[in-house]
Amino acid sequence: MQVPKEGEYITIQSYKHNGSLHRTWRDTMVLKTSDQSLIGCNDHTLVTESDGRRWLTREPAIVYFHKHYWFNIIAMIRDNGISYYCNLASPYALDEEGLKYIDYDLDIKVFPDGEKRLLDVDEYEEHSKLWGYPEDIDHILKENVRVLVEWINEEKGPFSKEYVELWYDRYRQLANKH
Repeated sequence: MQVPKEGEYITIQSYKHNGSLHRTWRDTMVLKTSDQSLIGCNDHTLVTESDGRRWLTREPAIVYFHKHYWFNIIAMIRDNGISYYCNLASPYALDEEGLKYIDYDLDIKVFPDGEKRLLDVDEYEEHSKLWGYPEDIDHILKENVRVLVEWINEEKGPFSKEYVELWYDRYRQLANKH
């Protein structure tokens, strides 16, 4: 697939380790691509779950994917501040269907007041046994939890309020053109 251009829409597909489709986001607007990362925006985006349930995202969110790090970041812009949902996941790949990654269950949620919570540890343990996550993946994921917490604590990249405001402003400029 050609690298999507600024202002174009892509589909994001999340898979599980066993190859099953987990979740799909339709029409994420691309804000920036580089050879290492992709930044986009979801705003009332249609999400389809593996069981067929469908829902719309409630608020605008800046999404950040990287080809080196084993996580992706969703910065949800809410009335009470920015909340973050971080998926521990494989680096992304692009093909003709869209952006794809493997979701490895573990998540970190960051609340507007800065509180952090590691979520879905039980699900990670269950799937690790069920699908036989390799030891090297377990090590990589645990190391990336450490990196992610470091980014959160240092307000690095997507965890900076200015970063989120900059990319949300860019989204609004592009959206007004369509």
